[in-house]
Amino acid sequence: MRPSRKPGAAVPAARPEGERYPPGRLLAYGTQHILTMYGGVIAPPLIVGGAAGLSTADMALLVTAGLFVSGLATLLQTLGVGPVGSRLPIVQGISFASVSTMVTIAGEGGLRPVFGAIIVAGLIGLVASSFFAQLVRLFPAVVTGTIITVIGLSLMPVAFQWAMGNDEEAPDFGSMANIGYAGLTLVIILAVSRLFQGAISRLSILIGLVAGTVIATIAGKADFSEVGEAKPLALPAVLHFGSPTFEVGAIVSMTVVILVIMTETTADILAIGEIVETDVDEKRVAAGLRADMASTAVAPVFGTFPCSAFAQNVGLVALTGVKSRFVVATGGLVLLLLGLLPVVGAVVAAIPYPVLGGAGIVLFGSVATSGIRTLARVRYQDNLNMVIVSVALAVGLIPIAAPTFWDAFPDWLGVIMHSGISATAVVAVLLNYLFNEVTVGNRPGASVLSASADRRGEVAEQKGPENGP
Repeated sequence: MRPSRKPGAAVPAARPEGERYPPGRLLAYGTQHILTMYGGVIAPPLIVGGAAGLSTADMALLVTAGLFVSGLATLLQTLGVGPVGSRLPIVQGISFASVSTMVTIAGEGGLRPVFGAIIVAGLIGLVASSFFAQLVRLFPAVVTGTIITVIGLSLMPVAFQWAMGNDEEAPDFGSMANIGYAGLTLVIILAVSRLFQGAISRLSILIGLVAGTVIATIAGKADFSEVGEAKPLALPAVLHFGSPTFEVGAIVSMTVVILVIMTETTADILAIGEIVETDVDEKRVAAGLRADMASTAVAPVFGTFPCSAFAQNVGLVALTGVKSRFVVATGGLVLLLLGLLPVVGAVVAAIPYPVLGGAGIVLFGSVATSGIRTLARVRYQDNLNMVIVSVALAVGLIPIAAPTFWDAFPDWLGVIMHSGISATAVVAVLLNYLFNEVTVGNRPGASVLSASADRRGEVAEQKGPENGP
């Protein structure tokens, strides 16, 4: 039974996601969605741009391009065009899943091979969208949870590098002052999260960034001189960073990432369907994946990276009970307009790296925590899931623990394995297939490498009530 509504508050529809609100409430609810995910959508351009050694001006262009394409992708996903778009309240943004791989590629060849790999992988994903439901079984929770965990762990060194100042040649790199600004930003985020509830708590990262930047500016550690030179309004530049180049290793690595993104988006579409209480079938999932992949394939033209559904906004729908896709579409329009304001990108690009480092510790740590939460749903008894997770995690952490480990291998393999996420995906998918999908030779009974059962109940029974606890 749907809850009663005040007269004139909203216009009900045949489906819950089709509900319409007055313009003022549309804007308020839509902006809340954008504030919830804003820190996540600006972080990937800053990380990848830093790895590519971009100037502050080019970093600003990356940020605004990311906002612009995220807005377009959100509109496409929520409103739909023909067979493209799930027409569900899903916010699209620049995917964190691709960051680690893009940093590896950009660190060796700049942004051009990154953009080429995204275009090809996005087109592969677009073609595969209709058939992906048959491949989802290759990405169960034991695989996706491991991958997401490694994504977060792989990004933590970036947060620490930011906290130290990011520029190893700078005289104050690693100084107590830089780390102090990072620590202060972290403390502000923790304080807001602990002392406030609801909407304010969910904006803790954004509040921490603003407060940390203000303090750093007062102390003379922030440079906003280029903000005044930014244009107040401009369309995103097309192929500003040059024409894409296409390298086999980078394409293979990015295609693996795209499969992970498609898995995450599928899970988000199914989750939002349950929350909204609307029908979501394979056809609708495929339409949502097409929007994901079409946006991803076009993103490099405007100078940005793969798009995917933002899980935190799925949680916001559940928390607020506002199920209208038109609310999220309004948020997408806000994102698009922000992407047309270069001054916004210039302000974001001028945030001091130590301040970003403090926020990054929470932001990237939350990604790893999401993976751990997914792994908590996995059954480890009477199977080899523990082996899958342990080996895949170990291989995924090699680029962090031993960066030169794969240097002696062929370049195409090095590009794949130097990325913790793609290495983890390859190993986890392969082991899951061999251990869980291939049933030939399987025997009943737990392996010595599986998790042992909880024997506390058995011990209590053997002791008996007279023996005490």
